[in-house]
Amino acid sequence: MRIVVMREPLAQILKWGRRLLFACAGLTLGYCGFVLADARLFQYAEGRSLARQLQDEHTPPRSSAGLLAVATGGLIGRIEIPRLGLSVIVIEGEDKTTLRRAAGHVPGTPLPGQTGNVGITGHRDTFFRPLRNIQRNDVITLTTLSGEFRYRVVSTRVVSPDDIAVLDSAGGEFLTLVTCHPFYFVGPAPNRFIVRAERIQNRT
Repeated sequence: MRIVVMREPLAQILKWGRRLLFACAGLTLGYCGFVLADARLFQYAEGRSLARQLQDEHTPPRSSAGLLAVATGGLIGRIEIPRLGLSVIVIEGEDKTTLRRAAGHVPGTPLPGQTGNVGITGHRDTFFRPLRNIQRNDVITLTTLSGEFRYRVVSTRVVSPDDIAVLDSAGGEFLTLVTCHPFYFVGPAPNRFIVRAERIQNRT
């Protein structure tokens, strides 16, 4: 007795399976392209807006209280770490859309120029990826409409996601950067990488 294998239905299944996989790959690449383009355009537009306001003779420097009003509208400023080549716009919030486009100022934490611990978060696989190479004494600059604020890195550490004590305020002016860890982990990362910096007071 001979067993006859129906090759045509199997070939059709494989054919449509390949098409489905190609379609999924195309959609994934298209979404990645959209995310990258959207982030780049957002950074460009907000960067120009910040530069224009900083250069505008009719825009007086703002106090930290004045900056708060700006923050509620979105734009905080720009954070830079020259040694790492990191330069990214910071806006208010830490939701998915915000962190896809920029670094986010953690709501409820002080703003640059205010006493306490300024919290800024970003994705480890985009804007904050250079933090994997950060070192003690690296200088971090925050440029806002109320002035330029410089901080020196004093420590780094890895904590669990529920360790919110890293954002606690003490006496003085501090900056805490938060991103996921490990940097090369595939999927939702289990920990958080914390960079703590202390403000460098301008010499008079």
